[in-house]
Amino acid sequence: MAEETNDLFDSSDSVRSGKPLAYAKTAVFPGPITLTTGGVLPEVTVVYETYGELSPQKDNAVLIFHALSGDSHVAAHNEEDDPGWWDVLVGPGKYVDTNRYFVICANVLGGCRGTTGPDSVNPETGKEYGMHFPPINVADIVDVQRMLVESLGIERLLAIIGGSLGGLMALDWGVRYPDSVSGIAAIATGARMTMQALAFDVVARNAIMSDPHFYGGEYYDKEEGPSTGLAIARMLGHITYLSQESMNKKFNADRNVGRKIDTSFETKFSVGSYLAYQGGKFVERFDANSYLALTLALDAFDLGPDRERLISAMRRSMCRWLFISFSSDWLFPSFQARELVDAAIAADKRVSYCAVKSDCGHDAFLLDSESDMYGSLTDSFLHHLSLDWQHDNPERRDQINADYGKPTLQAKDRVDFDTILSLIPPKTKILDLGCGKGELLLRLKERGHDRVMGVEFEQRRVLECVENGLDVIMSDLNEGLKSFSDHQFDFVVLSKTLQRINNVEIVIDEMLRIGTRAIVSFPNLGYKKYRAQLAEGYAPQTDPRPDKKWYNTKDVRYLTIADFEEFCHERNYRIFRKVALNSETRQVITHRENEEADVVVVVFGS
Repeated sequence: MAEETNDLFDSSDSVRSGKPLAYAKTAVFPGPITLTTGGVLPEVTVVYETYGELSPQKDNAVLIFHALSGDSHVAAHNEEDDPGWWDVLVGPGKYVDTNRYFVICANVLGGCRGTTGPDSVNPETGKEYGMHFPPINVADIVDVQRMLVESLGIERLLAIIGGSLGGLMALDWGVRYPDSVSGIAAIATGARMTMQALAFDVVARNAIMSDPHFYGGEYYDKEEGPSTGLAIARMLGHITYLSQESMNKKFNADRNVGRKIDTSFETKFSVGSYLAYQGGKFVERFDANSYLALTLALDAFDLGPDRERLISAMRRSMCRWLFISFSSDWLFPSFQARELVDAAIAADKRVSYCAVKSDCGHDAFLLDSESDMYGSLTDSFLHHLSLDWQHDNPERRDQINADYGKPTLQAKDRVDFDTILSLIPPKTKILDLGCGKGELLLRLKERGHDRVMGVEFEQRRVLECVENGLDVIMSDLNEGLKSFSDHQFDFVVLSKTLQRINNVEIVIDEMLRIGTRAIVSFPNLGYKKYRAQLAEGYAPQTDPRPDKKWYNTKDVRYLTIADFEEFCHERNYRIFRKVALNSETRQVITHRENEEADVVVVVFGS
């Protein structure tokens, strides 16, 4: 296989090799170790790497789970070290800052980079396990990692981060070892494989086992192993890691121009050259039996086949959750992450979710081009986990904030926010729809409300909420709020967002289902200034920002105080409080409200 790479051959695999791991450590756990499948291992060896220093309080340990073909080498240890598979995320001053966190990454059970797997020697026979390696589940992989963490003297992890297969492992840990981790970031993953993804794995395993050099898995003493079958399996895998958009961008310009590489596979088309190259490189560093063992474990994982069982599983967890999906990922589509998010919400867990807009497919979670969003989300999530851990230790919190060195949000001075705050009793649970960057939620949190949560559609605003330690779900209000349970919150707030909603009736009905009371604020089109603009032949400009005109505002409808009162009357909604305001003078308007008030706040219910 040619050694030269170029843009065509570049992929998330490009930095990986089969070279010895210079900084790898080894832990051996004597057996017998009984697996969930009933098999027994006489002992288990785990190869792992660590980065940074464990704090004296042991409160900064972050465990990273790798994906199917990864290993312990998550990042380079210094400038002379080989790159790691997640260098973009992990390292000094990076999103997972090893100046602040003690990072652990281990090769998984069943792998082929030092941890006990099919290519390991069975101490009882003196030969490689091969196909005699007992079947494993994700739970077995997690149990071994748990043994490693405990051997390092760590009782509770600050966080677990995992993508793809690593995300499944993170989910399993969260529900089975709930008191041993503060937060989990599950990235590009789901509760179980889709049937389409499982089908690709079935074909991949058949390609390996049908290779004439497979020898029933006993190929270690043969001159040639099942390299063709393993390469085809990896080609199939790479197709699922990409997306239609990324494949068109990468291959379409010279689709009929294959690259000449040393391979027996078809290279007539550019995409064929790419797949052949990736398959050949993979064979150099991975074991076919490990591929079989790990994909079978991945495919068998099932946190819950339906909503009720997913909720039951998530209810067992005790940590904060961050879920990240990618819009073009069809190996683990965003709807799978949303199923997990919905289950966490229904189980009343602290959870945030962002569906990152990307055309890079499943591989997006490993790429530098997408790291600004998923990396920043992870960075902020870790920081606020650290602060939460130290909620009773102000000195340690100050130290953590000083080490972080980033400014906190300065809440916008909005008269409707002040009024909303005055209408919400202490210690109540609040859901803020269209929460923006979370300014109202932050003020509520600072006031001592234990349960505040936001829903926001704009990706950048979701990040800003997470940066400020808030729980936020990326979602389109117009598509409904079915993930929330009846009367889950005391108040559901919609501040200056009502005029931007298409399905007003549906959203209002959902607000009153989810909350005991609803609060809305909106610009009042009856205000005399807006009437004057209309009388002069211009559309009223309710957004005070000078660059917001009729053609670029997000407002889709205009209403008055009288309009909303009539709406409530027609639907038998009871208005408990109504506060009309003039935002310029900051006065409460009690007479001629429709003319003198430019904004109104209403508390209402069924």
